Amino acid sequence: MPTASLAPLDETISIAELTRDPYPIYRRLRREAPVLRVKSVGRTFLTKAADTKVVKDNAALFSSDDPNTPMKRAFLAHTLMRKDHDEHRSERMAMMPALMPKTIEAVWAPLYAKLAGEYLDRLPRGEMVDLFPTLAGPIAARILAHAMGVPDASDEDMQRWSQTLIDGAGNFGWTPGPFEATDLANAQMDECIRANIERVRIQPDSSALSFMVNAASPIPESQMIANVKIAIGGGINEPRDALLTIVFGLLTNPDQLEAVRDGDKWRSAFEEGVRWVAPIQASSRLVMEDTEIRGCFIPKGDTVMTIQASANRDEDVFEDGEHYNALRDPNPHQAFGNGPHHCAGAHLSRRTVGAILLPMLFERFPRMTLPDPASVRWHGFGFRGPLNMPVLLQ
Repeated sequence: MPTASLAPLDETISIAELTRDPYPIYRRLRREAPVLRVKSVGRTFLTKAADTKVVKDNAALFSSDDPNTPMKRAFLAHTLMRKDHDEHRSERMAMMPALMPKTIEAVWAPLYAKLAGEYLDRLPRGEMVDLFPTLAGPIAARILAHAMGVPDASDEDMQRWSQTLIDGAGNFGWTPGPFEATDLANAQMDECIRANIERVRIQPDSSALSFMVNAASPIPESQMIANVKIAIGGGINEPRDALLTIVFGLLTNPDQLEAVRDGDKWRSAFEEGVRWVAPIQASSRLVMEDTEIRGCFIPKGDTVMTIQASANRDEDVFEDGEHYNALRDPNPHQAFGNGPHHCAGAHLSRRTVGAILLPMLFERFPRMTLPDPASVRWHGFGFRGPLNMPVLLQ
């Protein structure tokens, strides 16, 4: 019999509150109840950085294969995000050649620089422009379409599919509407991906789909399709939201922007953006054996939720973590996860957004301003970012 007690149960925190602004809640939980069962989400929240890291690093005790997550229903597939050990490794490695630093530098960075110039050329000078629909979303969709091997998918389709999958995977209330939308999106993606499977068989390229299709021992086609879908589900919002968050952070801290420019500290500004508002805020893990965290009994079969959004502001790790600091050093954030499920697209995002698009944007519009920071709307519990970014381009 366990000697520790179950974590306290909270019946007041709502998904709506977490979606609107989770940070005051997380700040309170780190202080008062860092291990907490949250009834509305059906998970045991872990809000301290040390605990989230231990869980992510220990796949044997904390499995990604959580049967209670909405992800399988949303994607109509058992994706690599919900697999462990050899099964996870084989599917992940099948697409990794497309996302390795060598491929990024040789193929995707030059393409992204070209695309960034084209998308920036579309923006008017001297006018108010919302960077979400005009730049951040479309260019994230375009580079991902090329990197994944579906270049014929439009920016609009990619963004719609991505948001639909995000809404479905984050549908912890299991309401029917988001799943009806994912069913339609899945049918459209299946058609697009299958057509491109035939294309890359004839004309191989450097895309993830091409590497998977033309491998000496290819994974099943159903898993190739699932891999591309999981990349679409997470590979647009992460760079999009990171860019917008960093723009907000720099424009609301002009002294930091000046220091970043003077010291060419764009990489630092990027890392701080994904720390401050992690694009992927939380992840679920299935507990495989009875265990204990901070004196709380966690039974086998429970689902813990690592709140990396909270870990990234943990007072034990970050001084003044509630605020954006573009020059923060060191910055051991967990925005890209850790352990076996460390984000596969982290290198691509750092290179394209952090090293290419950010400096190009501020070079093209050196006197860009954010006239009304209060007008920026932030949204999301499982995934979070700005819904708009109205700037004056100068």
